[in-house]
Amino acid sequence: MSSISRRNVLSAGAATAALGALSACGSTSANGAQDAAKPGASTGGSASPSASPSGKVRLIGDGSTSDTGPQPNQPTPEKLQPGQRPPQFVVFSWDGAGATDDGQFARFLKLAQDHKATFTFFLSGIYCLPAAKKDLYHPPQHSVGASDIPYLSDGAVKNTIKMISQAWLDGHEIGTHFNGHFCATRPDHNGVNKWSPEDWESEIQQAVGFVTQWKTNTGFTDVPPFPFDYTKELIGGRTPCLDGQKGLLPTAAKLGWKYDASSPGEKQMWPQKVQNGQVWNFPLQSIPYPGHTWEVLSMDYNIMANQSNGNPKGDPGQFGAWRDAAHQSYLAGFNRAYNGNRAPFFIGNHFEQWNGGIYMDAVEAVLKDIAGQPEVRLVSFRQLVEWLEVQDEAVLRKLRTLGIGQAPAGGWQSFLGAAS
Repeated sequence: MSSISRRNVLSAGAATAALGALSACGSTSANGAQDAAKPGASTGGSASPSASPSGKVRLIGDGSTSDTGPQPNQPTPEKLQPGQRPPQFVVFSWDGAGATDDGQFARFLKLAQDHKATFTFFLSGIYCLPAAKKDLYHPPQHSVGASDIPYLSDGAVKNTIKMISQAWLDGHEIGTHFNGHFCATRPDHNGVNKWSPEDWESEIQQAVGFVTQWKTNTGFTDVPPFPFDYTKELIGGRTPCLDGQKGLLPTAAKLGWKYDASSPGEKQMWPQKVQNGQVWNFPLQSIPYPGHTWEVLSMDYNIMANQSNGNPKGDPGQFGAWRDAAHQSYLAGFNRAYNGNRAPFFIGNHFEQWNGGIYMDAVEAVLKDIAGQPEVRLVSFRQLVEWLEVQDEAVLRKLRTLGIGQAPAGGWQSFLGAAS
């Protein structure tokens, strides 16, 4: 199997998966190769999107968003005690996070409830904007209304709003995937990798505007407001195709973001801050791929790129083997961290049905494999930030000295016993 050095932007005819856009996400390297703890937050029951955790609702702006009090089902971050083994954090995140009629959003909310997991959903702002209002979007360096992902139908916009509300009430994080999804691999190469910090600020302001003004833009009167203040909820995102982080980071720091999840193909090491120590860097990681010496990026798109050369409708005769390989790749990445340096493990996804839905099945399988293991916490990026920021910096510095898959030679008690 060949290794793909750049992700492909597929033709419009192929753009029916992942909310109609196979240019949904990827990386500068498709294979990604650059040669007893407290459980995770419970997601509770299936609260109504109109429910208020505190019983009080304060509408914000045009009533598209609201303040309903603290988010439910959030764990309290705890500082490691001297000599204590770190938990194994795993973050499942979803790019785009639109809700069409394929049922994928509801499927994974139910899976999270069943296994007391919380996810991060990176919402594309234009998924709250009706296609008839696309002229409201002024993408940097592109024509008015332009987008490399399709605008959703009115019904899908409405369903997205409902599912995002449900997700937040269940305890999940709502980040951003920005708007128009302009990858560097466009035929004209005019992607977000060329955007300035000012371009990114405009893109973010517009994404926030579409989320916080959906009532005005849609005219919907039968949908409750989001139960959160998005201007406070938003503390991080992931760029299209993992492009443009260099231009984004100054803006992320200026806006007070806590993290960015746009770096491609870095190793399974304990995270650190970038941009002069202001923003946590949470990369998609290079993980083992069964039967090969090279590694693959920990995202559904990149595994597909190496299995069917980026074709979302590959050979059905290979679906079973490809699904098993994706499952085993994720599991190998988890085990390398869990039995080694305990670095947080990151898995990126889309709501898609590529190659018969095998990647969604692989993600479900690995989540079920790891959810019940001791000291595993299935958390959002926000929750991981909160945990990291209550730790002693000396402890984090020492954790960063451990190599990929490297457990402390003398055991955790000895290794962290004097870290602080």
